[in-house]
Amino acid sequence: MSQTTPEPRTVYLDHAATTPMLPVAVEAMTAHLVAVGNPSSLHASGRHARRVVEESRETIAQALDCRPGEVVFTSGGTESDNLALKGIFWSRRDSDPARTRILSTAVEHHAVLDPLVWLAEHEGAEVELLPVDARGRLDVDAFREAVGRDPGSVALASVMWANNEVGTLQPLDEVVAIAAEHGIPVHTDAVQAVGSVPVDFAASGVDALTLTGHKVGGPYGVGALVVRREVSVTPLGHGGGQERDIRSGTLDTPGIAALATAVEAAVKARSEHAAHVRGLRDDLVRRVIEVVPDAHLHGAPLEPADARLPGNAHLGFPGCEGDSLLMLLDARGIECSTGSACSAGVPQPSHVLLAMGCDDEQARHSLRFSFGHTSTVADVDAVVEAIGPVVERARAARR
Repeated sequence: MSQTTPEPRTVYLDHAATTPMLPVAVEAMTAHLVAVGNPSSLHASGRHARRVVEESRETIAQALDCRPGEVVFTSGGTESDNLALKGIFWSRRDSDPARTRILSTAVEHHAVLDPLVWLAEHEGAEVELLPVDARGRLDVDAFREAVGRDPGSVALASVMWANNEVGTLQPLDEVVAIAAEHGIPVHTDAVQAVGSVPVDFAASGVDALTLTGHKVGGPYGVGALVVRREVSVTPLGHGGGQERDIRSGTLDTPGIAALATAVEAAVKARSEHAAHVRGLRDDLVRRVIEVVPDAHLHGAPLEPADARLPGNAHLGFPGCEGDSLLMLLDARGIECSTGSACSAGVPQPSHVLLAMGCDDEQARHSLRFSFGHTSTVADVDAVVEAIGPVVERARAARR
């Protein structure tokens, strides 16, 4: 009798890109997939769907400490960022044509950077991307100076809660305090933060916050923009007037139910989850540097623990191309990501690392290992076993 060779186990360490759905979220989504009813319909099926949506809104509001009416459902993080940036900018400029400046950071996700470029090119926005230090943390003095130079011209500020590449947490409390002195609304992309670090919308003082389902164990294609009722937002699209007339379109009841379930579960389990992934992350960093002594950590140090995301390890390997490392690890069944983004198939140095002061070569030689709820000690062992030969081979390819 012939025996089949078992499939090699995949070591998935790219949870910052997307993390597997939580079983409770799958259950919630599945339960509603077979139900009929448009939440905007007035008959019994429609009312039932509406109840699911509104209960989900209340669940998210409780988890994030905001009002239910502040939760605007969207298709995910990119739409939420676009809605916040364009919608608030248009509204602020319409009420005062002098407000044409947008302040942000040089290390934002492209879901923020690209809308800002579009606003500059098509809407006359004056975008200022403020510098960060060598750890990727916003220069607060530069932000204060940019605001103080002409506060009446600032439409809004957008500063991410936590960096998606290097994991550094941003000084949002200081940003909010400076902006509040001049009545400037603050948006934050908290896609990486929810479920990993404490996120309290009311206490943070921000005016708009982006989150998405597939980063917290929910489904793809559903997210939310949490935005204070007092903040005027011009809609991107027009239609049935759903979601406070900010975001028209038939609501995805199954997706919203799963999103709410995932957010609630992730927030409730946050402390235990953070301790779990932090332990794995710290072990990986320590052991990889033992194997590859010139490897180094990018972003904030591991201590204090509240300076960076608990599950993020962004490591540089001098003399290597990050893309080569990624593919060599992938061939061994280990999945992670590089510190660089590809545009039209052409590898580009990471804009985050460049902003942190790295040169082009340093901004290409990195890997991001990110841990999640399915990560294990065996995953760390697999990386440690593979990383020495992989780095050696990648370096040899460049000689």
